[in-house]
Amino acid sequence: MNYPQAVQADTGPATGFPVETYRQDFPILEQTVRDMPLVYLDNAATAQKPRQVIEVLDDYYRSYNSNIHRGVHTLSELATDAYETARKKIQRFINAESLQEVIFVRGTTEGINLVAQSYGRSRLGAGDEIIVSTMEHHSNIVPWQLLCEQTGAVLKVIPINDAGELDMDEYKNLLNERTRIVAIVHISNALGTINPIAEITGQAHAAGAVVVIDGAQAAPHTKLDMAALDCDFYTFSGHKLFGPTGIGVLYGKQALLEDMPPYHGGGDMIKMVTFEKTLYNDLPYKFEAGTPYIAGVIGLGAAVDYVSDVDLDRIHDYEHGLLRYAAEAAATVPGLRLIGTAADKASILSFVVDGIHPHDLGTILDHDGIAIRTGHHCAMPVMERFGIPATARASFAFYNTTEEVDKLVAGIDKAKNIFK
Repeated sequence: MNYPQAVQADTGPATGFPVETYRQDFPILEQTVRDMPLVYLDNAATAQKPRQVIEVLDDYYRSYNSNIHRGVHTLSELATDAYETARKKIQRFINAESLQEVIFVRGTTEGINLVAQSYGRSRLGAGDEIIVSTMEHHSNIVPWQLLCEQTGAVLKVIPINDAGELDMDEYKNLLNERTRIVAIVHISNALGTINPIAEITGQAHAAGAVVVIDGAQAAPHTKLDMAALDCDFYTFSGHKLFGPTGIGVLYGKQALLEDMPPYHGGGDMIKMVTFEKTLYNDLPYKFEAGTPYIAGVIGLGAAVDYVSDVDLDRIHDYEHGLLRYAAEAAATVPGLRLIGTAADKASILSFVVDGIHPHDLGTILDHDGIAIRTGHHCAMPVMERFGIPATARASFAFYNTTEEVDKLVAGIDKAKNIFK
């Protein structure tokens, strides 16, 4: 198999990274599955949670469970302080200019839908154009299709090459005076491709378009800097960042958010309500209607603390070495073909094996305690592009090891023998 030079050139993870120490922070990794030690390689779907996050959630429910913002009693004040402290942590984590630019949502999917229905629906009309790419998750396709149906706008698609990289020349050709929104994934969940977001954003802005970035896969693997990326909206989910499920973040430039209508109506997004008129609250609360997932926000703050302590630069270097090790190990398996061989990749290895459906492979690996994801990964256009129904996907976090990669390869060999 031919791999890009970036995949060929290394022998394994960076030395000196205390992976065994960090593994001890994740209680779930200590268990067995079908009497085999758990090998968890499904981090792109959801990451495991360190005890530091679990303990914070437990402490909230045991010690100061209460609603926020409107209470004057002690528990409410404690909960409000923890909730807003988490917002400050997120602001620092993504280098947002102000707290008003940090909106708590249920996850990446809601963040994209919020932008589509609040920003997009109030501005787009017939003949306007939205650009997405072939590698997008369904969550960054369907909301824009809905918006096109509502407004008469037109969806345009950037193709990808055989390595799973964006065709940047075709992207430039698609940009024109009718382009209103460019919505692009930062890191592909199905391919691992890392897209050049700053370059994409600069070209979109030159055409007068706003840029929406799906950062679900990027937040756990690379430092985020909204000032450097200069995108207009960026959204990610907590559960892929070692935090709770059901919580996420939408970043938006303050001037855009202030000019957008609310997405949901209800408590906490209002200043005053009469039957004649409602005055909406200031940012960020204008987009946070109702009782939020308070524990989830506090838990996400703890997850950000944890990842920051480990250091995302070190995480990136370790995971990059682990991916290279895995790619080289995969190359030794006859009949295995990688889907997505971009020169710039994150820690995702998608592949197919001759004669074995990915679902069957995943089932056999599970009998050895190895958890991978199989299917179309909510990226059916990617599967169509490569002419396959599904892939097997092993996705790595900084608590995974080369020994676990070896078990994965041994499990694939076992499956091949079963299907001979």
